[in-house]
Amino acid sequence: MSLLGVVLLVLGSAIAGFALVGLVPPLRRALVTRPLMRLLRSRMPTVSETERQALEAGTVWWDAELFSGRPRWDRLLGVARPPLSAEEKAFLDGPVEELCRATDEWRIHREQDLPEEVWDRLRSSGVFGLTIAREDGGLAFSATARSEVIAKLASRSVPLAVTAILPNSLGPAELLHRYGTPEQKKRWLPSLARAEEIPCFALTGPEAGSDAASLPDTGALEKAPDGSLRIRLNFEKRYCTLAPVATVIGLAFRLRDPDRLLGGEVDRGITVALVPADAPGVTIGERHDPLGVAFQNGPIVGRDVVVPLDAVIGGREGVGHGWRMLMECLAAGRGLGLPSMGAGQARAAARVVGAYARVRRQFGLPIGRFEGIEEPLARIAGAAYLMDATRSLVAAVADGGERPAVVSAIVKWHATELGRQVANDAMDILGGAGICRGPRNLLSLGYQAAPIAITVEGANILTRSLIIFGQGAVRAHPFVYRELRALADPDRARGLRDLDAALAAHVRFSARNAVRALAHGLTRGVFAGSPVKGPTAGLFRGVARASAAFALVADASLVLLGASLKRRETLSGRFADALGWMALASAALWRFEADGRPAAHLPLVRWAATLGIHRALHALDAVLREIPVRPAAWLLRALAFPTGVGAPPPSDRLGSEVARILLEPGEARDRLTAGVFVPDDPADPGAVLEGALRAAVAAEPAEALLRAARREGRLPDLRGEELVREAVARGVLSEPQAAAIRSADAARREAIRVDSFPPEELAEATAPPPRRRPPRKSRRGAAR
Repeated sequence: MSLLGVVLLVLGSAIAGFALVGLVPPLRRALVTRPLMRLLRSRMPTVSETERQALEAGTVWWDAELFSGRPRWDRLLGVARPPLSAEEKAFLDGPVEELCRATDEWRIHREQDLPEEVWDRLRSSGVFGLTIAREDGGLAFSATARSEVIAKLASRSVPLAVTAILPNSLGPAELLHRYGTPEQKKRWLPSLARAEEIPCFALTGPEAGSDAASLPDTGALEKAPDGSLRIRLNFEKRYCTLAPVATVIGLAFRLRDPDRLLGGEVDRGITVALVPADAPGVTIGERHDPLGVAFQNGPIVGRDVVVPLDAVIGGREGVGHGWRMLMECLAAGRGLGLPSMGAGQARAAARVVGAYARVRRQFGLPIGRFEGIEEPLARIAGAAYLMDATRSLVAAVADGGERPAVVSAIVKWHATELGRQVANDAMDILGGAGICRGPRNLLSLGYQAAPIAITVEGANILTRSLIIFGQGAVRAHPFVYRELRALADPDRARGLRDLDAALAAHVRFSARNAVRALAHGLTRGVFAGSPVKGPTAGLFRGVARASAAFALVADASLVLLGASLKRRETLSGRFADALGWMALASAALWRFEADGRPAAHLPLVRWAATLGIHRALHALDAVLREIPVRPAAWLLRALAFPTGVGAPPPSDRLGSEVARILLEPGEARDRLTAGVFVPDDPADPGAVLEGALRAAVAAEPAEALLRAARREGRLPDLRGEELVREAVARGVLSEPQAAAIRSADAARREAIRVDSFPPEELAEATAPPPRRRPPRKSRRGAAR
């Protein structure tokens, strides 16, 4: 029986007994709780240290409110978006802007590497030291500032952003900052901040991917000839970002102490150490080719690599604590790096596609005016709003000291999936211009990169089907974790009291949620609480209704399915869908309030929150269709959805309003895409497209005069320049109006051009990256 199954059986068995003797606690403990505790302790499985550390990593936050069935909105709306400091603003407007301006994405793709001058700018800008403390030579920027930096870099170039993310996410710098000894911090952090050392992190191997805790890579503790302790490492790693240019490796391995030199057990558990990339026995430098996206990534192999014991992060005290370190860092970092990168890409795509849909004309109209194009435009704008809202919210709570593990998993999963949807929709709108690669194509390389984010930092299939609800059901549920702790308490008397109190509260919680879900189901949430008045009040009530239904169905499913729920990954995935979309809808509502309720963004928040509520409730509907205990499923449906599910998706009319935001230059479009890099070089394809959009908008009044004159028969059936000249001759247009039309037409033709190449140049452009590249002093210190 699994650990979760123990608690589920406890709750199911206890309900009847608590109903009979609930008013007499001593009698209840004697007749119900004590026998249950004795039975379940005898069947309770052993919890490994790695399982416990993964379970306890991070903090519980808004996920607990959604599990409660009655979210306390003040806990969400009380999160303040911290303003950027003057130094952080200057960094974004200075070094980051210059990095973006110096970056040519097509050149990076052709050369399969960042140009040397971009590497030099990265090193000198301090971007590798965003998380490192000032006393250690870093910038110590807030999570919000780091997120803004990553998003802006990603809006210009995926390889540029990936190169900047790694040193500031799960890697040696953060691990040293949190767990390193004073000597390790002094040795490594200043050189990492100055990019004199380039880090990479080696966790995944051929046999340890999603099941990272099953590392086969080993380190054996031994005594050196001088009497000191050292570790002999053997490992095989892959998918290591920055490995081909790294100078230091953060290595995760399982440490063994066969001679018990440290005392205690032989198997000391997962440990993390710093290994110089040029250490004897290390093979490094070859590259993977991740879908042609030109960031540095490759394998690392080590055979009989020897490092001193003090290479372990945290020194001797860090031995065996590597998994805890990784889980705690991942709990916060997973919700920041990739989501920020995805939000930057999505906002950039929204700006590009909106401009293109206004400039590109077919059948005499901008293609963005057709409903078939409005639909994906609305999805792009809505997804960009949701992604930026969740990114901003997680960064804000991280600045407040939270490390929300379940919410971070939700945000990583949804940000990358929404990013893939944005990439697909954007390519559909661009059509042929989207599939012809070249310097004019602003989206194709981001489209190629979309699957990469899906797979890293917890593959999305694993995250959805196992992690979000599996961890959330224990950590975020109001009582399950308390019940587990009580069962495991070595003090049996205290454990009995705690278990009895938790079970009694759990039964009351379940009963209240059943009543609340029924009331909200009958009224479609009309009487649910809302912290605000006005056009978004109904959306807050919709999330509250979804939360009550989720709490009821999730709690009942834990009891009905017991330990088998762990194996029902599709069901767990649907619960994750419900929880995730409630969290996204909440983030959209938070952003609207944090932004000061801008009227221009009301269509966006309505679209985003409506979609979240719709998908959350329909995910619960799908759960109820699959619960195998059919009578119980019928009863739960009667309680949660007595008048049906309701909650339709965003209407076509609302989608049209959202799509128009991308088509119209102005406050709404600029606010949605704020923080992306907008090039000012007139020759840059992005600047060409922006100029064509402005010209198209300026020419539209004159074009309307032309159309009206033709309908009225005042102009002959001519096209192009001939029509414009005739309109001027007949007094339909003035010379300035004609000039506006000519300017718009010229700008449009330039903006919609696609690239073509001589055959030999195309062959060079599509050549695979070199398998090995020589070390460069500017990136790896002294040449090896």
